[in-house]
Amino acid sequence: MTNQTPLVEMKNMSISFGGIRAVDDVSVDLQPGEVVGLLGHNGAGKSTLIKMLSGAYQGDAGEIYVNGERVEIHNPRDARKYNIETIYQTLALADNLDAASNLFLGRELVTATGTLDDDAMEAETRKIMGRLNPNFQKFSSPVSALSGGQRQSVAIARAVYFNAKILIMDEPTAALGPHETQMVAELIKQLKAEGIGIFLIDHDVHAVMELCDRASVMKNGKLVGTVNIPDVTDDDLLSMIILGKKPGEKAPAEE
Repeated sequence: MTNQTPLVEMKNMSISFGGIRAVDDVSVDLQPGEVVGLLGHNGAGKSTLIKMLSGAYQGDAGEIYVNGERVEIHNPRDARKYNIETIYQTLALADNLDAASNLFLGRELVTATGTLDDDAMEAETRKIMGRLNPNFQKFSSPVSALSGGQRQSVAIARAVYFNAKILIMDEPTAALGPHETQMVAELIKQLKAEGIGIFLIDHDVHAVMELCDRASVMKNGKLVGTVNIPDVTDDDLLSMIILGKKPGEKAPAEE
């Protein structure tokens, strides 16, 4: 895996807000078909780091590489140009519309006469949902009537349909029950099998242990370290989050 060119490299990223260093010289990378967990307390800097990749924030320093090439990401449109899609916790779905209308929201298919091609959009939606979540059947229901896991699958399908290669997922299993959480876990495994790389922002150490290949832990804006999941325990990750030390290291002296 390490011999491949990473899908994404973020090198020496920094950003400050009002004199506070929210992200301080952090480097992370992501390989094709890999899930990298980003862990840390609220305010650790993990969401801020990833917002520099999604184009929501402009970093003060650092470099971003996609497939080995330096890129400039000034806004979400730039991120999408490099096949980077973000699925926020809120999912950004239009509750009153069905799955197909959400999938093509703002990018609708039209017929030769310029009218909305509802049949084509539903056919495409059935095709992508069949690939990602074959049990999904509620194509005519508004997404407000869907379960949390089904809503996640609509949001993921939208990103994948428009050719995401790099997916940022912000706490995808927050507020989901065990069955729904398992559904999202299956979706993530499916995306991995298709070579999509995923940054998974999460508070839940157990979810990261189950779903991720590696984990990068942040504390107070700095990177504590990146570890291979098979090499660590839940407790190792917890001590990285709480104490700011890698397994086998002494805790950094209190300043």
